[in-house]
Amino acid sequence: MLSLVLQLAVLGVALAAAALILISFVAFITATKMPHLRQYEEEKFFLNARGQKETLPSIWDSPTKQLSVVVPSYNEEKRLPVMMDEALGYLEERQKQDPTFTYEVIVVDDGSKDQTSKVAFKYCQKYGSDKVRVITLVKNRGKGGAIRMGIFSSRGEKILMADADGATKFPDVEKLEKGLNDLQPWPDQMAIACGSRAHLEKESIAQRSYFRTLLMYGFHFLVWFLCVKGIRDTQCGFKLLTREAASRTFSSLHIERWAFDVELLYIAQFFKIPIAEIAVNWTEIEVTSWGLQ
Repeated sequence: MLSLVLQLAVLGVALAAAALILISFVAFITATKMPHLRQYEEEKFFLNARGQKETLPSIWDSPTKQLSVVVPSYNEEKRLPVMMDEALGYLEERQKQDPTFTYEVIVVDDGSKDQTSKVAFKYCQKYGSDKVRVITLVKNRGKGGAIRMGIFSSRGEKILMADADGATKFPDVEKLEKGLNDLQPWPDQMAIACGSRAHLEKESIAQRSYFRTLLMYGFHFLVWFLCVKGIRDTQCGFKLLTREAASRTFSSLHIERWAFDVELLYIAQFFKIPIAEIAVNWTEIEVTSWGLQ
């Protein structure tokens, strides 16, 4: 039995190594080139609170909000409300305390088969389309592709990526903001703060099987050896970018599914964009089918 587990572990590590080598090669030869962005006509619009079509803005426009929150969602009709209630509760209270603070939340429905868009649109109706917008993609692109579509339609000076499962406590955005500010002066106004679960590693290992732990260590080693140096947790979905860093990195991003985070941070380091890794509060949530994309 142990022999079979070791064989499966070696196979898993080998497959991960092959995938990361391919990622490294693609990222290296394409980091300075802008990939073609596939966009259907329907994806150029959003519905306002009255259900009327409006043209989405562009990241190349001047920012009109302090913070944009991009929430990629795939079949998240059940978990999305919990995350949105926490996020909007925090953002509304922050705006109440500081009326100069402005924000928007962009939910990107990545071709869901459930009622994700309808659930998200209820928040648009409640808070208004200036604060909450829903982008419904015609076809599933993968998490990286969904985030890129949201970022390219954002209006914020800073842009936060936040998972729909609510695994990270939303108020921890303040930790990322501090980490971002500590990186100043920003070269060409570019900087990134990555949420990290590395400080929870010992606890997570105790809850994982030997096989999963071996795969985790193998993946982390290969990421460090082949791609991204100095970042212990590349996969946490809680990341804050300046507008300039978001436009530069996501314009060069080619991977839309699994491990897009690795290419994103590789590109950032290629362009010498400063990156801070910040510990955040995180709760392990059951992985959905999107976790394999």
